[in-house]
Amino acid sequence: MPQQQDRADARRAKVEGMRAHDRQRSARQKNVTMSVAVIGVFAVVAAVWLAIGTMGSGGEQAGGAPAAAGAPQVVREDSHRLQTAADGKVTLVEFLDFECEACKAYFPTVEELRKAYAGKVTFVARYFPLGGHFNAERAARAVEAAARQGKFEPMYQRMYETQTQWAEKQVPADAFFRTMAEGVGVDLAAWDKAYDDPATLARVKRDAADGQALGVQGTPTFFLNGTKIQPRSAEEFKAAIDAALAQ
Repeated sequence: MPQQQDRADARRAKVEGMRAHDRQRSARQKNVTMSVAVIGVFAVVAAVWLAIGTMGSGGEQAGGAPAAAGAPQVVREDSHRLQTAADGKVTLVEFLDFECEACKAYFPTVEELRKAYAGKVTFVARYFPLGGHFNAERAARAVEAAARQGKFEPMYQRMYETQTQWAEKQVPADAFFRTMAEGVGVDLAAWDKAYDDPATLARVKRDAADGQALGVQGTPTFFLNGTKIQPRSAEEFKAAIDAALAQ
């Protein structure tokens, strides 16, 4: 009897072991299937972004070189220029996210550079709202809606000046942005219409699509005459700009 009991226990243990193995194999298969599905989704999303990024025609690369038709562009004809140099020799482009703390940290430096290189360097701001920031896309739409009325720069500046009041919250900041828009002097009825206009969102996404196609992975990302740079200080910024001006 003890031997029979031992054999029975051994059989049960073997069966349980087989079942555990089957469960692990099933789980692995499920994970592989999910991974493939996720990769497929990302591939489709990337393709859509790239397709959007190639829409439109005309435009120039930073520094004035003509862009190939349908190619991702560092600068487009309708990109927002904070200031323009008459000779068009040097262009600094920033892909930014208004909810990004690093962008806010760089903002004073960019403003200082604008003063230091007024008339010498063209400064361009392009939207790149990150998916992990709840209100980033709304902020970009709010600025773009103000830009329809020639108020891009004051709205752009106010976004950073008020960032701590609306960022990093999981509630829509639409009403806050509307009040901000009123403060910079827009026609609110026209701003409301532009804010909800699908064309406004498409404009934001086109900037982001260009950024993705150009290798932008985070914000802020800067391009100097079409070349990505990673300055860690105002001094590094100035050295890069001075070198470009000297060429």
